[in-house]
Amino acid sequence: MKNIKDTLIIGAGLSGLTVAWKLRQIPDHSFLLLEQSDRTGGAIWSHPENGYLAEGGPHGFLDNCPESIALLKETGLDQECVTAPLSKFVRYVCMNGSLKLIPQTPAKILAAPLISPLEKLRVVADLWKKPLAGEPTVSEWVDYRFGKALLPYVDAVFTGTYAGDLERLVIDGVMPGVRQIEKEHGSVIRGLLKKIKAAGKNTGKKKGLPAMTSFPQGMTRLAERLSQELDTEKELLTACPVNTLSRENEYWQVETAKGSFFARNLVLALPVNRALALLASLGAPPPQVKVAEARIVTIALGFGEGASLPPGFGYLTPEQEQRFCLGALFSSNMFPQRAPEGHILLEALVGGRRHPERLEIDDATLIRESVKDLQGLLNLPGEPTYARVLRPRGGIPQLEAGYPALLQWRNTLMQKEKGLYITGFGWEGIGLNDMIKTACRVSEAIKAGEQDSGEQEAAVKKVYF
Repeated sequence: MKNIKDTLIIGAGLSGLTVAWKLRQIPDHSFLLLEQSDRTGGAIWSHPENGYLAEGGPHGFLDNCPESIALLKETGLDQECVTAPLSKFVRYVCMNGSLKLIPQTPAKILAAPLISPLEKLRVVADLWKKPLAGEPTVSEWVDYRFGKALLPYVDAVFTGTYAGDLERLVIDGVMPGVRQIEKEHGSVIRGLLKKIKAAGKNTGKKKGLPAMTSFPQGMTRLAERLSQELDTEKELLTACPVNTLSRENEYWQVETAKGSFFARNLVLALPVNRALALLASLGAPPPQVKVAEARIVTIALGFGEGASLPPGFGYLTPEQEQRFCLGALFSSNMFPQRAPEGHILLEALVGGRRHPERLEIDDATLIRESVKDLQGLLNLPGEPTYARVLRPRGGIPQLEAGYPALLQWRNTLMQKEKGLYITGFGWEGIGLNDMIKTACRVSEAIKAGEQDSGEQEAAVKKVYF
């Protein structure tokens, strides 16, 4: 039998690259990383052009995940990264045709005139609300626990993270930690206060706000570093799409465009839908054959003399505003050298779950309509000196109805099929920290010769606009 490895990894996005990096640290552990495209990095895609640096994928990650911090140190990237602290960079939400500054701490949010005093009292009613039964959408859950006044702001949050629709995203999928607190304590506020108090006792000090992290060359640098030491003949094969997978005695068999490969362990480090398509051949039908996806077009725009941006990261727009752009990132504010001297760079986001039809618009119209929308909110006189449309290379998995059952199906399948590990974009979140964290867990399970249950305590993710 040829091409036998200890572990086969399918997918050279961030999840697969992280698993490969970790497995290289295990003595005498052979592995092979298979990637269908001719590049590594998956959704990570930086675009340098004419002195500007835009991102076609994620713009960075928060430095509040231990696994990500450790990975940066191991790779030496902690000496290269650039950061934009949330404590210094504010964000905005477009409300009633203008930008409202959103504070980043609970105390300041309560003091800010974002909603009326009566609506703030309605938020406190959470203390007396029983847990909401079933699998409610984010909209249903927020309305029930805190009132309708918060919905536009919550809409902005999930526009910024999932490009999603809060009428379809389910709270058990996108915020399982908060949902668990609701069920355990009967009140989100009460449960969070207890958790904060306990955390303070354990650490003995208060934690500050995290920082957004990237690299001078853009996020592509992370993928480059994780893959640069891989042997392109023995450890990494690109332009190698996988056709089928099967189990043959103690080995997994993977059929690809470049031949058959065998291994005791198989890691599917793929976005949810691509993983489901391959897993169909195992004869254990999932509760749904695919999940909805949202796609975003990024319009990178440079402006010269006379243009300026307000301080901060950028802004988001709830659907009720009926604007063309979902929001925009103030890229040249966030990280240095993203635009030529005397110029600014911002990146408008268009499309998402609610407006997939806008992805079909031609580049010139996308640029024209985005500039028109942005100029109604920002100081951007004249025409842009630079404009580039970056179309998506993949979609953002939407954690909608049925997602919790799909996740449980995955966990059951991993327990049933020896040596099978399923991770990747959308399985336990969509953030870079989510993917690094789960990839590290998978590599530790492989190192210990154990199955990955996929089950862990649901973390409470803090909301940062």
